[in-house]
Amino acid sequence: MSKKQKKEPAKPSTAWQGTYGDMITLMLCFFVMLYNPEESDAIQMAALQASISNNNTGGGISLSPGSLADMGNVVSALPSMEKGKALGVAYKKAVSSFTPQTKSNKVTITSDERGIVISLASDAFFRQGSAELDMEQARDTLRNISVFFRAEEVKGRRWRIEGHTDNTPVPSGGAYPSNWELSAARAANVLHYLTDFGVDEKMFSIAGYADTRPKVSNNTEEGRAYNRRVDVIVLDDGHF
Repeated sequence: MSKKQKKEPAKPSTAWQGTYGDMITLMLCFFVMLYNPEESDAIQMAALQASISNNNTGGGISLSPGSLADMGNVVSALPSMEKGKALGVAYKKAVSSFTPQTKSNKVTITSDERGIVISLASDAFFRQGSAELDMEQARDTLRNISVFFRAEEVKGRRWRIEGHTDNTPVPSGGAYPSNWELSAARAANVLHYLTDFGVDEKMFSIAGYADTRPKVSNNTEEGRAYNRRVDVIVLDDGHF
């Protein structure tokens, strides 16, 4: 009698893998749709990234003695998620408050590690080489800013007004020896006019940066125009 050949067991079906993959993809799309980048806390991300990178330029991440403890201190000291979410709500309020000015390119609204940045185009508010505001152009914008300062979304927050210039030297013999004085004077004048509209100057600080913090290259006239600006900043809790 010939021996019966043994049948090999059938291989299990892998059809379930297609269904499983589709489910994972749908879940990923769902959570991506829920994510709102405007509500992420920029200072949290910047501080955490700095802690992890530890200024390491090599191929991997290395931590010197004590760095792990330092990173723990940084993370524990970060603002709460509720505060980050509140700043995201304030950003949305700023965008809606300055719609007419953003459409005319007089104002731009951005956010970075400092907080919410309301950038005033200097060419729209100041004459060349002058720190005196052109109130005919600036009145409506300053009034909108003063109303925004009193909004519930930014209640209790501190503010900083920063003046910036391009790298073009100021005319010799003028009112300002250099771009440092010009940038600081423009920031101070914006604050003075805002106090006329009823804001509390005790919640403010001012700074002048001359041409040391350009947004884009100063090699073109368009780039220099972008860099001539006054930034009114809703400060995040990590900046004072």
